[in-house]
Amino acid sequence: MADDGARGGRGGHGKREGREGRPGHEEREKGEKRAGHEGSGGPGVHKGALCLVTGASGYIGGRLVPELLAAGYRVRCLARTPEKLRDHPWARQVEIARGDVTDEESVTAAMDGVEVAYYLVHALGQGRRDFEETDRRAARTFGRSARAAGVRRLVYLGGLTPAGVPERALSPHLRSRAEVGHILLGSGVPTAVLRAAVIIGSGSASFEMLRYLTERLPVMVTPSWISTRIQPIAVRDVLRYLVGAAALPADVSRAFDIGGPDIVTYRDMMRRYARVARLPRRLVVTLPVLTPRLSSHWIGLVTPVPSGIAKPLTESLRHEVVCAEHDIARYVHDPSGHPYGLDRAIELALRRVQEARVDTRWSNAAVPGAPSDPLPTDPDWAGGSLYTDEREAPVEATRASLWRVIEGIGGAHGWYSMSAAWAVRGLLDRFAGGVGLRRGRRDDEHLRVGDSLDFWRVKEIERGSLLRLRAEMRMPGLAWLEMRADEDGAGRTVYRQRALFHPRGFLGQAYWWSVYPFHAVIFGGMLRNIAAAARDLDGAAAGTSLRPAPRARRAVGALRRRAWHPGPGVPPA
Repeated sequence: MADDGARGGRGGHGKREGREGRPGHEEREKGEKRAGHEGSGGPGVHKGALCLVTGASGYIGGRLVPELLAAGYRVRCLARTPEKLRDHPWARQVEIARGDVTDEESVTAAMDGVEVAYYLVHALGQGRRDFEETDRRAARTFGRSARAAGVRRLVYLGGLTPAGVPERALSPHLRSRAEVGHILLGSGVPTAVLRAAVIIGSGSASFEMLRYLTERLPVMVTPSWISTRIQPIAVRDVLRYLVGAAALPADVSRAFDIGGPDIVTYRDMMRRYARVARLPRRLVVTLPVLTPRLSSHWIGLVTPVPSGIAKPLTESLRHEVVCAEHDIARYVHDPSGHPYGLDRAIELALRRVQEARVDTRWSNAAVPGAPSDPLPTDPDWAGGSLYTDEREAPVEATRASLWRVIEGIGGAHGWYSMSAAWAVRGLLDRFAGGVGLRRGRRDDEHLRVGDSLDFWRVKEIERGSLLRLRAEMRMPGLAWLEMRADEDGAGRTVYRQRALFHPRGFLGQAYWWSVYPFHAVIFGGMLRNIAAAARDLDGAAAGTSLRPAPRARRAVGALRRRAWHPGPGVPPA
């Protein structure tokens, strides 16, 4: 299951009736009085209550946890891979339970003592044909476990569905989101389903798609959905409503539409983004023959959002998604200036991007088809063919300087070897439906376990010593890359680099041997240039004039221009 937050936004405040999957005003009023749990009609959950958050490694979940803590709640996170949460700033303030929403035993154990449970996972972009059944089974498991544990409130962030469109006519992903909401509402536990359209925030898939389309294409040929009316919402307001939903009265069990004050077309959003970002006015030409499938591939080539994520996003934009009500304000007060308007939401998101303060990104969630297999050195490695490329070199620099280069690799700094070859590999990956190189980095200086890093994912960090990456590009096998800042017996700095590949079948074998002749150039170049970059950083700190290797100059220049603060456990250079 993927973590929520890619799509998930308030429209006109008028009353609308007769919508399949969305009750009319009278039905909503009745829904507030339904007794779904013992104690209905009593007060809401008190501050200090224990909240369970699923999807804490994802875009919304990773931002919700600190907001709940700040509001005075205790938090327990349910995660398939708890290690992904280890480096979050709030990790030591929460309980972390290992489990999966499809596994009833682990969910039931995680629910012990919980009063509010947040359901923030779904199968968006997972590339599975049975994702609707997976969503269905997981929601039923979650609701059943919550009822058995005596949980007092469920909160779910879903997608806003269009007025007058039967659910059977919706896109598969949006239809599944709506069904999950119905299942949780019918679980017997008071449930708040918050339905949002486009979420605008630094790092969200919707914002990244808007940002890259607008910045990279001054002239755009666009599909017809660019004229569809939508109602975006700022991520700060989404988080405010999610936190507020924990304290809803016990007799409130219903869906709420949430959104900002602006109802716009996607064309309007791009033009307003350009204005806020001080870009020239964009020329937009509509081409009706561009289907959601074709436009998702086009988005995959132009933006960091892969086609597997872009497709459900564009499919959901075929229909108008405008809120029918703003009843949430009766329970969660809107402070002055809230909800934020579109321009303010874009401005805040851009500021976070420019200041490199993006807390979570859409790419924090697992990529469709990405391997989760252990490194071959792990105890549960099952064996099989394994190819390695191991290299090391002495470095005329401190370990701290070498680590700074290692942790800064990728993104704008590049990979210190044959930039054109890396770019071509990334482009081929995009054509194959993979993530390519455009995901970049969450932060230009520091990494944490679970971060996406171009077409890699951070699997392990030992601060000042080890960075281990797992490949998420399309290939017939599994691959890892390790980089170490080490010392030899005499205390001299040594850079050690290891690439591992576990092939799948004949194609995997053929892949390894076809690229093997280039390893000396690519991996050998990385070795030399990383060592040279570390030496140059040491020289800059000492005030001497050392010139880095040609391929390392741009990356070193970027590192030297930034004020760098070492991560936990790393001594100053």
